Amino acid sequence: MECTTRMQQLQEEYKNDRFATNAGCKIVEVCADKVICEMPVSDQLLNAHGGIMGGAIFTLADFTFAIAANLGGIPSVAIECNIRYYAAAKGSKLIATCTTDKEGRHLGHYTVDISDDTGKKIAGYTAIAYHNH
Repeated sequence: MECTTRMQQLQEEYKNDRFATNAGCKIVEVCADKVICEMPVSDQLLNAHGGIMGGAIFTLADFTFAIAANLGGIPSVAIECNIRYYAAAKGSKLIATCTTDKEGRHLGHYTVDISDDTGKKIAGYTAIAYHNH
């Protein structure tokens, strides 16, 4: 299936993800080998020190991973997620790129790299999904 057509279907499906939608998460690109999502930096995402709340970064990573894990049409859920924060974001939006590390019958392993729109790498997220056959 063409990447653009699949992306439009997923945008329609995931618009009902209220938490991610309220955080501003948007699907940018969906292909068999990667999923890219972004989230604009807004005042609602800032912590007491003026930086982006770690939970907001995690939300974008988790949203991007969820799309990648469910691309095969089999309902999948996270069974483990880890995030490492490398630097404070300075740009006006965050960009998350998810790739599949290994896909098995019941488990999928994924990596999400999060950067800001200045190109600075902000965080790395890894996750394992259970595919509920």
